[in-house]
Amino acid sequence: MEKLTIIPPRSGVSFIWKEGQYLTVVDMEGEQVSDLICFNLEDKAEYLSSGRTIDYAETIYLTKGHPFYSNRSRVMFDMTEDTVGRHDFLLTPCSADMFRIIYGHAHPHRGCFGNLCDALKGFDIGPDDIPVTFNIFMHVAVNGVTGKLSVLPPKSKAGDHVTLRARMDLLVGLTACSAEMSNNYAFKPIGYRID
Repeated sequence: MEKLTIIPPRSGVSFIWKEGQYLTVVDMEGEQVSDLICFNLEDKAEYLSSGRTIDYAETIYLTKGHPFYSNRSRVMFDMTEDTVGRHDFLLTPCSADMFRIIYGHAHPHRGCFGNLCDALKGFDIGPDDIPVTFNIFMHVAVNGVTGKLSVLPPKSKAGDHVTLRARMDLLVGLTACSAEMSNNYAFKPIGYRID
């Protein structure tokens, strides 16, 4: 596999992803989630929408062949490869508040939300601008009777990946997730490349 840029465990980055380019996100060691959010580079009030995407796909299990829509119902990117087949677009990025409320941490990590805020602040993206992220490799099961959500270990193994093709110029935030349950209680790096 071509050289990857590495996101260290429990951290995040931002970058520009141009229309027509391919973004490949790689689980380097297995069972590691990566939160992705993107904004229209020319108008950052347009952002990746879980609600629109799930509505138009008529499924919560998004995979190869699915387009991902903005809050304005325009396609931001398509998924062109997926070696795992299970990702999440229901849950918000982990945050200090989540660690405090769910895990009971007295001194919580800032989580993917804090990492995305830090990575995107130079582009005038504030905390209130970050919506639900596309949680690559995250395995969330839904009880068909009660609707209860269960966060399970990712199905991804070392080297598993997704490849996405940009349909407009985008500003991207990408993380190596910080939540214990999401990553089977270990924290590992995420790799990515743009072709």
